[in-house]
Amino acid sequence: MTGAADGFTALAASEYFRAYSFIGLLAVIGVLFVAVAFGAGRLLRPVVPTPEKLLTYECGVDPVGEGWAHTQVRYYVYAFLYVIFAVDSIFLFPWATVFAAPGYGATTLVEMFIFLGFLAVGLLYAWKKGVLAWA
Repeated sequence: MTGAADGFTALAASEYFRAYSFIGLLAVIGVLFVAVAFGAGRLLRPVVPTPEKLLTYECGVDPVGEGWAHTQVRYYVYAFLYVIFAVDSIFLFPWATVFAAPGYGATTLVEMFIFLGFLAVGLLYAWKKGVLAWA
């Protein structure tokens, strides 16, 4: 009896690893494709360095001054708030499908209100700090 069970286990393991070997082969082919493309680009491109080509490109204007520029931090905060609410909207779609399933309504509703509560607290904090005021 144990011989048949061992044979079945070995067969299941070989099927399991065969599926992953296909994924590994696909990954190797993808890496080789990228490596060949970069190698061909390196071999085929002309390399003629000139002083003009080595300058930093500034939309057709010759670069003047330092390479250091001050950036307002509030732009990063706006981007961060956008990412937070984009993740929130992505989370709402699967939640709506689970909420419609029988037996999950109350649990998923409570979870969503907890999640939206955390987002509301973060938005309130940003508003109180004056981050959302466009100046």
